[in-house]
This record gives sequence, structure tokens and C-alpha cells, in this order.
Amino acid sequence: MSAYDKTPRTRLADGQRILLDADAWTAVADAAHNIERPVIAIDAYPGTDMAALLAHVSAGLPSFEIIDVEAAARPGEELTGWMQANLTDDRVFGILSHARIDVFYDDDAVGALRDELARREGGVVLVGWGASHVAPAADVVVLGELARWEIQQRYRAGAANWHADNGDEDVLRKIKRGYFIEWRVADRHKRPLLQTADFVLDLNRSDRIAAITGEAFRGAVTELSHGPFRLVPYFDPGVWGGQWMREVCGLPDEAPNYAWSFDGVPEENSLLLTDGDAVFEIPAIDLVFARPVELLGRRTHARFGAEFPIRFDFLDTMGGGNLSLQVHPLADYIRDRFGMAYTQDESYYLLDAGEGAVVYLGLKTGVDPAALERDLIAAQSGGPSFPAQHYVNAYPARTHDHFAIPAGTVHCSGADAMVLEISATPYLFTFKMWDWDRVGLDGAPRPIHLDHALANIQWDRDTEWVGDNLVAQVEVVDQGDGWVEERTGLHELEFIEVRRHWFTDVVRHDTEGTVNMLNLVEGDEAIIESPSGAFAPFIVHYAETFVVPAAVGAYTIRPHGRGVGRRLATVKAYVRGTRRGE
Repeated sequence: MSAYDKTPRTRLADGQRILLDADAWTAVADAAHNIERPVIAIDAYPGTDMAALLAHVSAGLPSFEIIDVEAAARPGEELTGWMQANLTDDRVFGILSHARIDVFYDDDAVGALRDELARREGGVVLVGWGASHVAPAADVVVLGELARWEIQQRYRAGAANWHADNGDEDVLRKIKRGYFIEWRVADRHKRPLLQTADFVLDLNRSDRIAAITGEAFRGAVTELSHGPFRLVPYFDPGVWGGQWMREVCGLPDEAPNYAWSFDGVPEENSLLLTDGDAVFEIPAIDLVFARPVELLGRRTHARFGAEFPIRFDFLDTMGGGNLSLQVHPLADYIRDRFGMAYTQDESYYLLDAGEGAVVYLGLKTGVDPAALERDLIAAQSGGPSFPAQHYVNAYPARTHDHFAIPAGTVHCSGADAMVLEISATPYLFTFKMWDWDRVGLDGAPRPIHLDHALANIQWDRDTEWVGDNLVAQVEVVDQGDGWVEERTGLHELEFIEVRRHWFTDVVRHDTEGTVNMLNLVEGDEAIIESPSGAFAPFIVHYAETFVVPAAVGAYTIRPHGRGVGRRLATVKAYVRGTRRGE
């Protein structure tokens, strides 16, 4: 049986409860009880099942008049037209929006709603994304939360974007509209509400209402920012997917394979809170927004703002196929074309590898750029398959190998490999060059962005350069009784530092003022402890990613349970130049 925890939970403080259905609405109504003509604003994230939410509000707050504030939104066609410059015609890529929620609403309609509120004689509940925009002085503010992964699942099931008539549209285009516009604006809108909301709603299920008080929410994120924690991973099949995660992570048999998983991406993953009985889900990005300095550290926060810059994810090709041959944009390019502040530097750490596994990395010495471009165009146009082996280096890949992949380097994982990808957070910006004559699971060709790719390939990253800079760069940096610390070789062009610790006994760590992200890459079980008792002991299992916030300071890791008496290993990533003394 797999020990991998797919639903890690954080306990709410003693006395804090998760309020379900009638109890939730009773608490909200009680908060407005002594207010004359109370106004309650329920500000729901875009993607919320509004019909279900309005039905819950109507049943739970029958003495209040209910107003759907989204009736004051600009018409859907008008919004789509306004977005077009950011959406572009591309299937995958857009330009990040810096808009605020007011552009989604008609000023006259909002003014009319506010005038109507002023004339009301009784209690009113405003419901919808932007409720607190329409009623900035609401007496009770309820923040409705929704996880990114749940929104994407709803898109797949036919849900449309916010006020868009596009339920049947290509899912990638719906995700693009969310990623580049709606979610950016929604996150910008909700950030101040995280500090002031009276209640928070979990809207990831349409069949029930779950609420916690704002006090409970803020207590939970404060607690999380001062001790180790795990995010809630999710898993998805893909055309190249394998079978390793199914077994090791204990995944269901329904999917044909599992290609990838996000196990350490606060922008996408969730956090589960529990009172011992019920479970409450919030987007992990809430922790980044609410407690950025404690989580990231002062120096990392100064560099990136309230954004978690490191990403851990899984790529499983064990029993599957090659990833697409690809390249990521250079920093100038991603900023100029897409509005991103930094790019997708990355690396492949091999958790496991079958016999004959390879990583494709860099171009072979002497490659003719014109010939490569010609062969890629011909293959994409239905001609002969692209002869990748003629142009791209293929390095043998073994368990615990670590390959650095700075932006601009042609690369992909081959079949029969299990990759822990340690990278910078931007994850959407993969320029596919060649997809091995495949179509996606939906039967449609997967997007190829050859123009973008050719504009970013660094042609001097040839066999010699890759061998000298990106492969087999392990260096012992320290050791002691029962442990060895190694630097595993991310290139100087990448801002992430990675250290591997092999250990049979206690290893002392210190965040030194910056966030640490780790994975137990060898061994069954380890325990993370505070030398001063500042946080409760925290147990992790093989392949589990966990975060140690900057505020933690000193911590130790040692074998535990089935790991005792064996040699274990963790990999730890942090942002270079942000530790004390650097």
C-alpha cells in the first residue's frame, strides 16, 4: 500500500470549527444581527457555480433580499472584445493582464445598484465576483474561494469562462483566458479581502456550503507560515504518460496513465484545513498573498513580490513515451511577448529510470540551424518525421542524476524515466518543437510553437557546452557524522540552488531567511523537527514534496519509521543570493 499522502491536511487551531450548510449561514446572519439594514457581500471567485451558490444563499438566508451583482457586469461579447489584445489568436499563449475588477463591470449599472442599496429597508445579500466592489462598505464580507485545478476540471466538463458564451470552446483557450486575465484580476481583487473578510467559503463543491471565520483563516495561514507543510497534489494523464505514479502514489486505475503531477506549485495547488471532522479547501496562493514575508523571506519577497518562485512537479514516462521536444523562452522574450517577470529555467532530477532511459539535452556539435529548421517545418507539414537523434544529444539517465536546463536549451525527457522537475514557477511557457508524430488524448494535434522555439534556441549549447555545464555537476560541499551535502549542479544562469543531502542520522538545516522546498527522493520516511520545539514534528514519505517557510529558521531532518537504519536523501531548492550572508 502506498504511503504517499494525496490529501495532506493542516489542523485548525483549537476551538475553530468548519461550519457546514445551515451552521455556516447562521454564523453569517449572526454577524449582521445587530446592524440596521445590514449588507452582506459574498464575493465569489470566477468559475463559481453561481446557480448553486444563489440557491444555497436563498435557502440559508431567507430573511434577506438577494441580489446577483454579476447582473451589473459588462456584456459578455463586450468583455471578450476588450480582452482580445491580451488573449491573442494563439491557442495557448496570451499576455498577462494588469487590469482590475472595475473594468469587468458597467459603471452605470454599478451606480444604479449602489443607489438601490441605499433605498433598501431590510437586509441585503450581494452575491457574485465583485460583490465587495459594488458594496465596498458592506457590513459583513464573505470571500468565496475556488481552487485553480477545480476551475480547470469545470472547463473540461463544459463550463464557460466568466460571462462568456464559450462552454464548447477548446479547453486550452478557456484556460488561457483564465490564466492570463481572469485569475490575475481575481487574485488582485481578493488580496486585500484575505486580511479583512469576516468569513471564507469553500466553493469547490456545489452540493454543500462550508465556511470558516476570517479569524480561523488568518490563524491557519499564520500557522502554516511558521512550520513545514505540504500542498495537495493533483495528477493528470497525457499522451506520453507512464505508470510509475499510479503505483508509488496509489492512484486510481481509471486513467490510462498519469503523465504529470503538480506536487509543489502554490499558484495551482490547494491546502486542506481540518477541524478533525470536516475538511476545508483553500487555494495555496492565499498563503503566499496573506503571509509573503514569513513564507518567502524578506530577500526573496523583495525580489519576486508575493509570488512563490520555485516549482516542484512530476513527469512520468515509465512505460510511456518521450515528452515533446521543447525549449523555454529567454527572460527578455517572455517579458516582452507575454508580460512575465521571469522565465522557466528548470532541471530534471531522476527519481527513477528504466534501462536505456535518456534525457535529450542540447544540440549536437556542428548542427546547421537552417537544416534543423527545414526538417522541423517539413515534419510539421506532414513530411518525414523529424530526425531528433541527428540533431539533439541523448544522455543516459539513471536514478538520482540531475540535469540542468536553463532557458533556451533544447530538451525533453525520454521514455521510461520518472522526473522530479525542479524549476522556476512559470509553467505554461513550453515551446514545443516536435511531438513525435502524435496527437493528444483528445485526438487533436497538440500545439506546436515553432516560431517561438526558433527565436529562443541557444545554438551554442552544443555537446561540449552541455557536457561541461549541465550534466554530472555534483559537488560535495559539506559532510558530517551520518550525512553528506552535495550541490547537484543547476547552472549559474538559473536562480535556483539545489542541495542534496544523503543521511542515516540527523541532518541540521536552516532556512537562513529564505523559503526551502524539498522532496524525499530516497527512503521510506523522514521526520522534520524544530530544535526549539517551534513547530510540531512533521513526517514525510518517499516522493512527497514539502515546504519549509523562511520564518522557520533552524530545523532538522532524520530517518523515521520505516526509514530508520537506511540511507535516505532529500533534495532542497532555494533562491540563490537570498540567504543570510550571501
